[in-house]
Order: sequence, then C-alpha cells, then structure tokens
Amino acid sequence: METHRFAGARARLAMAALALVIAGAVVGPAMAQPAPPYLALFRQAESAAPRLAESDANIRAAEGQTIQAAVRPNPNLSLETEDIAGSGPYNGLSLSQTTLSVSEALEIGGQRTARIAAAGAGVNAARAQREQARADFAYDLAVAYVTAELAGRRVDLATEALNRAQEDERAARALVNAGREADLRAVQANAATTAAQADLETARADFAEGLVRLSGLVGAPQSYSGVSQSLLDMARSLKPPPVEPVSVSPAVRAAEAVRNAVAQRVTVERTRATPDVTVSLGVRRIGGQNANTMVAGVAVPLPLFNNNSGAIATATAELAAADARLNAVRLNAEADWRAASSQALAADRRLGAAAEAETAADEAYRLARVGYDAGRTPLVELLAARRSLTEAQMRGLDARMARIRAEATLARLTGRVPFGDNP
Repeated sequence: METHRFAGARARLAMAALALVIAGAVVGPAMAQPAPPYLALFRQAESAAPRLAESDANIRAAEGQTIQAAVRPNPNLSLETEDIAGSGPYNGLSLSQTTLSVSEALEIGGQRTARIAAAGAGVNAARAQREQARADFAYDLAVAYVTAELAGRRVDLATEALNRAQEDERAARALVNAGREADLRAVQANAATTAAQADLETARADFAEGLVRLSGLVGAPQSYSGVSQSLLDMARSLKPPPVEPVSVSPAVRAAEAVRNAVAQRVTVERTRATPDVTVSLGVRRIGGQNANTMVAGVAVPLPLFNNNSGAIATATAELAAADARLNAVRLNAEADWRAASSQALAADRRLGAAAEAETAADEAYRLARVGYDAGRTPLVELLAARRSLTEAQMRGLDARMARIRAEATLARLTGRVPFGDNP
C-alpha cells in the first residue's frame, strides 16, 4: 500500500515538473521584474489595454457619426438638352432647348433634428459602454493580480510544508536507525515528502501561469516575476459593504444609454416616413429664338409603396428588446450586489475563523512533533497534523481571496476601480 502511494506521489511530481517546464518555456527569460502595485498597473494598462482601446475607438466612431448626421444633403446640378436630332425643323441643334438647373432636397418633418439627436444618443451610449468596460477591466485585472499573488503564497506554503515534511522524514529515519520504528515508517515519511515536493512543483507551475495571464491582460511586453503589492493582506482591513443604489452601476447606465439610443432611432425611422420635397431652379436656353427663360419646379414622391413601415416596425421591436435588456441588467445588478455583499460579509467571518484554525493547527503540529520525537505519538498522527496545518493555512488564503474578489465585484458594480480609486 505504501509503495503504491510512493509511486503515485512520484507520478504527481513528474506531472507537476512537466507543467512547470512548459510554463517556463512560455515565460522564458523575459521574467525580469515584478508587476507594479495594482493601481499603478491599472493606470499603465488603461491607455494600452486592447479591450479599452476598442471602447475608445467606438467612441470616436460614434462622434464621427454625429458630425455626419448634421450634414445637409448635397444639391444636384443637372444639364438637359431637348429637341435635338429629330426630324423636320428639329433636325440638328438650331431649335434645341438647353436647361441648366440646381435642385435641393428639403428635409421636412424634423428629419435632420431627429438624426442629430440619434447620433448624440449613440455617443452617450458609447461613452457609457466605455465606463462599463473600464470597470470590468479593473475587476478582471484585480482578480488576475490577486490570483497571481495567491499562487505565489501557495508556493511559499508548499515550500514550508516540504521543509516540515523533510524534517519529519529525518526524524523518522533517525528513529528507524535507532530501532525504535519499523522501516515502513521511513517509507511512509519519504512518500509524504515526495507528495509535498509534487505539491510544490504544481504550485510553482500555477504561479508561472498566473503571472503569464496577468502580463497578457495588460499587454506587457515581458512577463512579470511576481507582484510588488499584497492585496491579500488588505482583506482584514476592508470595510463592510455599504448599501448603494443599483442605478450607479455602469452596466445599468450603459443599458439605459443604449436604450435611449434605440429610442432615438425609432424617431428617426418615423420621420423618414415623411416624403422628401425637392425644389429646383434653373435657366433654359431656347434655340432659334435667342431667348432665355427661368425654370422652377417641386418634386414630391408619392408614398404609394414605401412608407417606411418595415423600418419603423424593426426599430420598435429593437426598442422593446432594449427595454427587456435594461430590466434584465437592473435585476442582475441587484442580484450581483446582494451576492457580493453576502460574500464579503461571509469572508469577513471566515477570516476570523481561519486565523483561529490556523493557530490551533500550528500548535497541534508542534505538539505532535514533540510527542513523536519523544516516542509518544505515532507517525500517522504527525503526518495528519502536518496536513491539517497546511490545509488550515490554505483555507486562510482562500478566505482572503474570497474577500478581495467580493470587494472587486462591489467596486465593479458601482463603477469604481477597487482598492483606493474613485470613478
């Protein structure tokens, strides 16, 4: 049984080492410096992150549409020649009539005003979506940052666990050599050491992966070697979540802006049902009489086949869909706020319990080690106490991670950059 456990531990060690080698190949020699503090890193990435650059481009596109919406239709210049190449007296150009005219389409029924208003609403929607993208990016960056830090802390804990396992193995071998323990105890202690080594290599691979993802998120040319600020240590000093209105949520504001833009498009489509009136004015030259006359006209299309009813129905349906999306976003924002608040309060309670459990596990391992050295505690209890200590330390880290993630979620729902920044 112990041989199988030893073989399984060696297999886990090999797999973890392979994962670390792969991660190292991806990271390569570019890992040189730690990531800046979170807020500084966010400021650097805010102007270069591809996700935010896309939102900025969308704003510029919407602003361009606003400029275009205010432009009036171009006039038409036409030149027509009549009564040419006919028969009898109209053979040739002597009796031709040549007309030079200018025509202009008049936008009536508030078409231009509605178009300008719709373009302005599009700009507002693009800007609101940019704020939502900023809040979402700040959240993702915070999660990536603290995930990399957590992975680094797990490496430290796995290193401590390996050191303790090696000390336990040395103590077990000393007792075996003194004839106070069977050889099986040395094999058991060695298997535990090998498993601890495998856990360490796995933690190192996870740490390397977390750093690669963090640097990729901000578009850094080089992978980081670590993080220079501890967000996990801030978990105990965070204030309880306040009760804030959901209307401040950037997701809700973005959905409202999009809904308003769609409503303006409905108005645009309705004004397009009004026929465009085209007026023209020109000069006609009458050949053979050496005379000039003025020509004026008005053209109005008859709405017999196209009254833009299909486009109006489409825009109206899109408005209904936008209303539904807005309601869904509001409900989701309220649910996310309640969930994040509950997670934050639960994490605060978990932090205190985890600290007490870690203290108790540390004392239990110390007593187990003293008892084992004195021959009063079996090896299996020592190994169990060591595992309990490592698990308690990991639970403490998990509780901190949960509190930081909840804080980042609350900041995203209120449009803030977490950990010290205001909108």
